[in-house]
Amino acid sequence: MPPPDTFADDLIALLPLLRRYALSLCHRADLADDLVQTAVERAFAARTSRDPAVPLRPWAFRILRNAFIDDTRRRATRGETVDIADNPDLLSLDGARQTEDQLMLAAARAAMEALPADQRDVMHLVCIEEMSYAETAALLGIPTGTVMSRLSRARAAVARTLGIE
Repeated sequence: MPPPDTFADDLIALLPLLRRYALSLCHRADLADDLVQTAVERAFAARTSRDPAVPLRPWAFRILRNAFIDDTRRRATRGETVDIADNPDLLSLDGARQTEDQLMLAAARAAMEALPADQRDVMHLVCIEEMSYAETAALLGIPTGTVMSRLSRARAAVARTLGIE
C-alpha cells in the first residue's frame, strides 16, 4: 500500500477556503468552481517545485489569484457575464431578522465592492479568509505595512458607508 499523500489531503482541506476566495473574486458560483479546479490542477502539477518554506495556504491562494487574473484577461474578449445578484429569486428569506441580516450583509458587500481593488483584496484576505498580515503581504507581493495601511483605509471606508462610528 502506498504512503498517504499529505499534500493532496492538505490541498483538499483548503478547498472551501479557495472556493470562498474565488467567489469573492468572480462573484459567480460556476466561475468560482472552475477557478478552484484550475488552481488545484496547477497546484498539484507544481507540487514538486513548491518551496517547503512557503506555507501551503498562501501558495495555493496565490495560484488561485493568478488563475483569476489569467481568466479575466481571457474573458475580456468574450463579452458580458451575468452576476448572481441579478437573480434575486434565488434568495429565499424568512422573517424580519433574516431580512434585516440580508440587508446589512448586502450593504456591507456593496460597501466592500465600492472599495478600490487593492483595498478590497486586502480586506477580503485578512477579514474573511483570516490570513495574517504577513501571509497577505506575501500573497499580494507587497510590504506588510502596505497591507496594514490598505486594511485601515478599507475598514474606515466601509464603516463610513454603513454609518458605523
